[in-house]
Amino acid sequence: MPTPRHARAPHRGLLPDVRPLDRFQSIKIKLGVLVAATVSLAAFLTWIGLHYHLGPTRTLPLAIVLSLVVTQVLARGMTSPLREMTAAARAMANGDLSQRVRSTSRDEVGQLAHAFNSMAEDLASTDLLRREMVANVSHELRTPVTALQAQLENIVDGVSEPDPATMQAALAQTERLGRLVTYLLDLSRVEAGAVGLDVQDVALADFLQDAADAAALVGADKELRFPVVVDPPDLTLPADAERLHQVLANLLHNAVRHSPRGEEVRLEASRHGDRVVIDVVDHGPGIAREQRARVFERFARGNSPAQTGQIPTGGTGIGLAIVRWAVSLHGGTVEVADTSTGCTMRLSLPAHPPAADAGNGTHPAPRKVLR
Repeated sequence: MPTPRHARAPHRGLLPDVRPLDRFQSIKIKLGVLVAATVSLAAFLTWIGLHYHLGPTRTLPLAIVLSLVVTQVLARGMTSPLREMTAAARAMANGDLSQRVRSTSRDEVGQLAHAFNSMAEDLASTDLLRREMVANVSHELRTPVTALQAQLENIVDGVSEPDPATMQAALAQTERLGRLVTYLLDLSRVEAGAVGLDVQDVALADFLQDAADAAALVGADKELRFPVVVDPPDLTLPADAERLHQVLANLLHNAVRHSPRGEEVRLEASRHGDRVVIDVVDHGPGIAREQRARVFERFARGNSPAQTGQIPTGGTGIGLAIVRWAVSLHGGTVEVADTSTGCTMRLSLPAHPPAADAGNGTHPAPRKVLR
């Protein structure tokens, strides 16, 4: 089996790549040691020549040659990371992101090598995420497009009638495509940091009920129930209603997808000190404990406990990343609560509106209660 590129020993050339000066933490100290070593060597050779009555025509050329050899050997070790970074950068420019630099020194060159390796790791990780995104999004797009195309072909060929049931199925596939496109657009806004908040007081009882009613339409074929419990009933939350609706829609769609037929998906909201906690509770297979922290990462998809060790399946891994982003914009957190059965997605949001921006003196827009 061929050795991976990043594990191969770099070509050393004719001179050995020794690094006796790696213990020093500054390139200036290394240069000082190099100068002192060559001067001391030249002085020693001059003293030897005088001791043995050798003229300068013999000792001077010898001192120069030996000083150049010592300088070349030591300087080669000092600049070796720079040469490796040059070769690695050229390879990375050609698409090989596996290149790494051997970094053993603690000076500025060593710090640069560490930074280069970190950059290479980030680039490789980003490239892997990009490839996964293309694969996941292509798969998610292909499924509804194929189903929609088949339905339309059946209608055109006269196999199926354009009755309400057929059109409803086509509409469901179109809505699925629309959600995916919305996720991708939101993700691009997240990357650009171009989204702000319009904070207003949201009456949670009515707001959660509206979200539950919308989710009931999505899960109508499963005959799910969507009870809403708000304590106290008049509880309000300062939030951007559109972003909060986006969060709940994502969580409820996931709950509908994984809930068994005839079960319930419960929405609970309560006040805990200076925080408002919103739970979306379902009775599905849940998320494996070791996967709970990862499901909010971009393009990561969690497994249920019964699927642990298998390749994650289902979804693009975008929705929950957008949930975490939208919640963090509000100064809140989202997590998978530790429950024995099902899955509980828990939002924890500030119960008070954000204070005035001390940096530019701006204040939140006047608030009204949204019902």
